[in-house]
Amino acid sequence: MSKKVHVFNAGPCLLPQSAIDNTIEALRDFSGTGVSLLSISHRTKEWDAVMDETRALWKELLHIPDTHEVVFLGGGASLQFLYVAMNFLEKKAAYLDTGVWAHKALVEAQGIGEAYAIACSKDKNYSYIPKGFDIPADLDYLHVTTNNTIYGTEIHEDLDCPCPLIADMSSDIMSRPVDVSKYDLIYGGAQKNVGPAGVIFAIVRKDALGRVSRHIPTMLDYRTHVDKLSMFNTPPVFAIYVMNQTLHWIKDQGGVEAIYKRNLAKAELLYGEIDRNSLFTGTAAKEDRSIMNVCFVMAPGKEELQDAFMAYAKECGMVGVKGHRSVGGFRASLYNACSLEDVQALVDCMKEFEKQNA
Repeated sequence: MSKKVHVFNAGPCLLPQSAIDNTIEALRDFSGTGVSLLSISHRTKEWDAVMDETRALWKELLHIPDTHEVVFLGGGASLQFLYVAMNFLEKKAAYLDTGVWAHKALVEAQGIGEAYAIACSKDKNYSYIPKGFDIPADLDYLHVTTNNTIYGTEIHEDLDCPCPLIADMSSDIMSRPVDVSKYDLIYGGAQKNVGPAGVIFAIVRKDALGRVSRHIPTMLDYRTHVDKLSMFNTPPVFAIYVMNQTLHWIKDQGGVEAIYKRNLAKAELLYGEIDRNSLFTGTAAKEDRSIMNVCFVMAPGKEELQDAFMAYAKECGMVGVKGHRSVGGFRASLYNACSLEDVQALVDCMKEFEKQNA
């Protein structure tokens, strides 16, 4: 019998078992067609039904107003960095620089027009979210990255912004309630909370499009994909189907509001142990700690135990707790499908390691 494993990968994420099982069945026979999901034509009524339902689930779960549309695209969130600037940057935009991905988004925009960092937390290795900065009302948009996977920081509330607001929510979408009406665009990769790698979501305010004077290549124009309901070209069929099944699971759990309560409980449990345990210390400012990506290191004077803990955690069935290569240490990603039991198992592992090395 195989050992029980507990998956804390930063992405691709742990997916709900029901989504995996239902996808396996669809690989054999999609929607009673006798054709595998991998071979189905995207121009069939059965696939149209999946696309329609997936959009409807997004709108239901996040209470998306009629002013916005949801589209599904390829290319990853990194390509969205370019989409954002192409579609929204006319004169000047500002970016909140809170980590590697936020900075990459800024650099991409600077290749299109005038864009600058309105505030930055690099001075303390991105361990906090800047606050108290002034936001000019005449900006084309302010771009924020709401959760920073590498450093374990998160913006916990929707900002009140005098200019259009755009957010990369790759790693915390569907983990907490969001007031979509405050944003002109929310985008991200699916592979953290809402599906496998291979598809991105974009929730775009429809009347915010078409305002820039530049020519936008067809495939980089959000209007193309809004008008064609994400079917201008062949969509990433497999990834969208898995997303559909993952959204069904979220709904079955009680929706985003119920998921949020569970995510808070998981984060509280793990941060509580990090703060209590004499061998570990957190790396993010406490008020900005992410509920999705919990980053920590060995306590001062205990650094020589790092490799030993990694080995012990592996023996205990912990998967994916190694920190990002750029910062080291440890990281446990508590995405939606990660259970409270998984987190308790990690906490028990940390407690036992402390006993052995006190």
